Amino acid sequence: MTVIVRELRPDVRTDLEDFVRVRDRALPFMIYTPDSIGYDLAHMHPDARYRPLLAQEDGEVIGTAQVGLVHDSTEPGQGYVNVYVDPERTRRGAGALLVRTAEEYLAGLGATRLFAWVLDEPGNRAFAERHGYRGSRSAHFLRLDLADGELPPLQDLPPGVELRTGADFAADPRPLFELDAETLLDEPSDVDYEFTDYEAWLRETWRHPLISHELTTVAVVDGRPAAFSLARTNGGTRYGTAMTGTARAHRGKGLAKLAKNDSLHRARAAGCTEAFTGNDTGNGPMIAINKWFGYEICATEVRYVRELG
Repeated sequence: MTVIVRELRPDVRTDLEDFVRVRDRALPFMIYTPDSIGYDLAHMHPDARYRPLLAQEDGEVIGTAQVGLVHDSTEPGQGYVNVYVDPERTRRGAGALLVRTAEEYLAGLGATRLFAWVLDEPGNRAFAERHGYRGSRSAHFLRLDLADGELPPLQDLPPGVELRTGADFAADPRPLFELDAETLLDEPSDVDYEFTDYEAWLRETWRHPLISHELTTVAVVDGRPAAFSLARTNGGTRYGTAMTGTARAHRGKGLAKLAKNDSLHRARAAGCTEAFTGNDTGNGPMIAINKWFGYEICATEVRYVRELG
């Protein structure tokens, strides 16, 4: 059995489908589609030097890697390599070859620190540590059964608050960009981001094929977005929360909870049967809110870091 690693070819539909197939098997808590993978390749910021990789065994794709630079960080020289192998095709050398190929590529671009997400399972963690990575923080994946589970009832809105959809901002989404940029600053992270490029946000977030403007809910106060729950779907039955947050001036009023509940109700009405989200393991308040909605922790990932040379 021979394993090779090569770049994903964005103009070859089977490459995109194989990438999604492996990711769905290895990481079923996140949403990908062939179109979303192709869109990322076509629209990722050029400074990210994004390069998805495929590992093949005798012609069959058995592993994937997302590789690039953290171009929007305030600190240069940071890269990422996220490797996932089909759980039924492990111990064939695909993961090690993907890591080596990715590291050589990123080192050639001047990266000195690499970040990786690794599922919190003994074999995966041992693999990362053998390759020189050290664990830093962790995050949970959570799943909600929209088909048979019970959602909290929709609540009356406080005076002066209205709920709109993302589609209501189609003509001018800049207020949502400003809200997203503000809330991102408070997200747990081991990388400092400078989120100021509106055009990049339009390309990489607002116009992304997974984002659903219709299922995104925005809580508006005095005509300005104060909280939001940004929704993504695979165009079928799977729904995910890309971001939920509240402007600092409006925190403590339950607005994000109202927005997310509205989005979940509309997702269920639209035919979505399962919802996914993620939380840093130290974010107790948000985990508690998601459990109130009915989410259950289904997996955990650990953030690993490696210093190069």
